[in-house]
Amino acid sequence: MSIDPNRPSVARMYDHYLGGRHNFAVDRAVAERAVALVPAIPRIARANRAFLHRAVRFAAARGVRQFLDIGSGIPTEGNVHEVARSFDPQARVVYVDIDPAAVVHARQILDADPHTAVVQADLHEAGAILGDPQVKALLDFARPVCLLLVAMLHFAPDTPELRGALRAYHDALAPGSLLAVSHATGDVGELADLYTRTGTPMVLRDRAELAALLDGWDLVPPGLVFSAEWRPDTPPDDPASYATLAAVGERR
Repeated sequence: MSIDPNRPSVARMYDHYLGGRHNFAVDRAVAERAVALVPAIPRIARANRAFLHRAVRFAAARGVRQFLDIGSGIPTEGNVHEVARSFDPQARVVYVDIDPAAVVHARQILDADPHTAVVQADLHEAGAILGDPQVKALLDFARPVCLLLVAMLHFAPDTPELRGALRAYHDALAPGSLLAVSHATGDVGELADLYTRTGTPMVLRDRAELAALLDGWDLVPPGLVFSAEWRPDTPPDDPASYATLAAVGERR
């Protein structure tokens, strides 16, 4: 699995926004161009991370002990397995990403952890992900699973393949399973253009467009809201400024 240090990686750029160390000069350069366009990006990334933590805690409090994180990026400090294990040390997590850089870093970080696995795969390849031997070894699909698509779907154009994959994940999961989603929205078109020029198209969706992708999931209160509004620890100021929608849905 090769990594091109001269090609920016969305996962490593996100790591840089969060203050991480798993990134190269090219990632930092493009990330800083993004921040010049949208100065709030680091704050938005931290708010998105905070939503991830709250969603995992919500799932764990509901008794879910299995997590499938697709588009996981680099599992830096405070990621899914660490949050879930504050409830149960035996919680199981599979991280999935298409980016070889994210997969290599994740495997280095998690190599000795028997209750995690890292799989390189495309979100659209639901059958391959659900049938992967590592996934099947760790996750029992007869029991509830929390599927995480956090800051992921805005890198997936609305196609029949995407709709089919989302339906396949829904249908494969047991009743009581949860889906946690966050998605870029709002007036950040210049940022989307920058990501597209770096080889990773970014698709902004409004509330109705994102809701259409969540068909079949019963959204738990407060429904589809700005990320900082989803069960916050502290009520946010100007939640729309976070430019990210978020929701958690339940499989009935």
